[in-house]
Amino acid sequence: MPHQDKVKKLSRTKPHREAMLRNLATSLFEHRTVQTTEARAKELRRVVDRLITTAKKDDLAARRRVARTIQNKQVHKKLFEEIVPQFKDRTSGFTRVLKVGYRRGDAASISLVELLTAKPKVDKEEGKKAGRKKAAKQAK
Repeated sequence: MPHQDKVKKLSRTKPHREAMLRNLATSLFEHRTVQTTEARAKELRRVVDRLITTAKKDDLAARRRVARTIQNKQVHKKLFEEIVPQFKDRTSGFTRVLKVGYRRGDAASISLVELLTAKPKVDKEEGKKAGRKKAAKQAK
């Protein structure tokens, strides 16, 4: 019986598990969504919710505590300047886990983890220019 099991071990040693969750959290903050197995997604949700709750304090100690996990400086800056302000009125539940399907190779259940933030605004002119460049490259 799994009494007193605080952490899903995910068939990994502690350093490997921590590094994997750290990388997943960094990718989630960078891209807004991450697709992974269901077990990892549920553990990632715990890690990310704690990071955002800590980051909402927005003092030096909180920034250093979050920097232990999010070691990419650009992502760390994005977290404090763009992501956390969107959650100022929300106390918890910063992420959503959606079941997507099953992986073809081993039939593992795949889930999509996403931040409950507003979608980043894309300048329409930039999108048109990028589309033209792509079409020009394909024409060659």
